[in-house]
Amino acid sequence: MEAQFDMDDFTKVIVSENDISRKLDALSEQIRSDYEGKDLLLVGVLKGAVMVMADLARRMPPTVQMDWMAVSSYGSGTKSSGVVRILKDLDADLTGRHVLIVEDIIDTGITLHWLLGNLRSRGAASVEVASLLRKPDAVQVDVPVKYLGFDIPNEFVVGYGLDYAESYRTLPFVAILKPSVYED
Repeated sequence: MEAQFDMDDFTKVIVSENDISRKLDALSEQIRSDYEGKDLLLVGVLKGAVMVMADLARRMPPTVQMDWMAVSSYGSGTKSSGVVRILKDLDADLTGRHVLIVEDIIDTGITLHWLLGNLRSRGAASVEVASLLRKPDAVQVDVPVKYLGFDIPNEFVVGYGLDYAESYRTLPFVAILKPSVYED
């Protein structure tokens, strides 16, 4: 059964389901090659990275492990507050492991910059970033991204894990949300 979507809430789809799949194929091939024979831990950043993490992990060897962390600088709004809070910490010990942070989107870079420093301080052999999306025009703190899917415009987007007020995460594509949906 195929899901049906009411497209009235979006101005346009900017990354299609097929584009996401093709990009994850390419990124996973590069990641597998780069980490062959290494103890790789994928760290998904909740909640947004759930879709990216699941689809990327399915493309990895079965020995790759996953863990989850929830950090936030948003609260319930549409703009970053700049204050990072840990909502759920990792279960895994990072000592000597190669860590790949899996993100849905890099917006300001504030949260990711903080997270990179935090995870590096835990004794990981390496800490790198894979992100499906990045908004170059919104970046306030430059962070190195080893594996990047797409650069997108500085618009409020939803879908493929990204939400507005916990809605729209399950869309199989990324779309620009009409301002009339989230502006009062």
